[in-house]
Amino acid sequence: MNRIEIKPPYLIFLGNETELTYAKTGAGLVEWRPELCKGQIRLEGGTIDLGIPDMTLDQAVTAGIKSLIVGTASVGGAIPDQWISLLEQAINKGMDIVAGVHSKLNDHLLLKQAADTSGSKLIDVRVPPPNLPVGTGVKRTGKRLLTVGTDCALGKKYTALAIERELKAASTSINATFRASGQTGIMIAGEGIPIDCVVADFISGAAELLSPNNKEDHWDIIEGQGSIFHPGYSAVSMGLLIGSQPDAFVVCTEAGRTHIEGWPEFKLPSIEEVIERTIQIGSQVNPDIKCVGISVNTSTIPDTQRQTYIEELSKRTGFPCFDPMIDGTSRIINNMMEQS
Repeated sequence: MNRIEIKPPYLIFLGNETELTYAKTGAGLVEWRPELCKGQIRLEGGTIDLGIPDMTLDQAVTAGIKSLIVGTASVGGAIPDQWISLLEQAINKGMDIVAGVHSKLNDHLLLKQAADTSGSKLIDVRVPPPNLPVGTGVKRTGKRLLTVGTDCALGKKYTALAIERELKAASTSINATFRASGQTGIMIAGEGIPIDCVVADFISGAAELLSPNNKEDHWDIIEGQGSIFHPGYSAVSMGLLIGSQPDAFVVCTEAGRTHIEGWPEFKLPSIEEVIERTIQIGSQVNPDIKCVGISVNTSTIPDTQRQTYIEELSKRTGFPCFDPMIDGTSRIINNMMEQS
């Protein structure tokens, strides 16, 4: 797997983004590595606030910032022209630039020239390792849980990280590893494979490599990508599911979301539809695949409605439902252990 090294502390660059959905890299780093994130910087028109201090580049230099992390990305993952001036200034001030967008920093002539002059590094996280294999479909030793979704950007990574953290807690002490399959997860974990950048023929093989053979009592908690119902990204989700060969999966959704984010003509699939299709596809490589619960991002509904929403969803589906950022993940872990 790719292992990256990012010098702390970090300045999170949010561009001129106004939708939190497209700032999930910055939000994820602040949530899971808050001690490393010392400030944020925005362009004119940007309204996203991650709750950390706003800084100018000069203030960031004074504060000892070593790396500017690109914390946002639009559909398609390009580097907008309006970012270049600020990124170039940061490089000239000695900061490394770290990005997980599809467009490569190292392919941009002005940024590359500035980095060569200043000695700063351009770190492209979204680069898969070379010579990935084709998937074999052969079941590997150890146990695996995959987070799957009704859509993108609604909690698959957070759910996986929360489950891993609780599995490894002193009260549980279960051998577990978070397996990162996206740019933010890779930045948090320090290693992983950006599945959505892998050539289609090798996606399932990359997923097998991401979660190799392990001890029988070890759990790999695999970060899901996209949704098998997504009109744009289902191919990535399908390959990750086949290659992961999960023993268990958690369906992740967002309370109140009704349509695929950014594709308003497509309604969100139901939880039941996601469970049925995931089992139908996943059972090709692991006949014992099971749903063990439903993770719900309830940040979009009033607190007074949260508990009722969770309880009604659990009653309707018959699975334990939880918001990992509020309820913890003990119920899902108990079900994992009972089912395994």
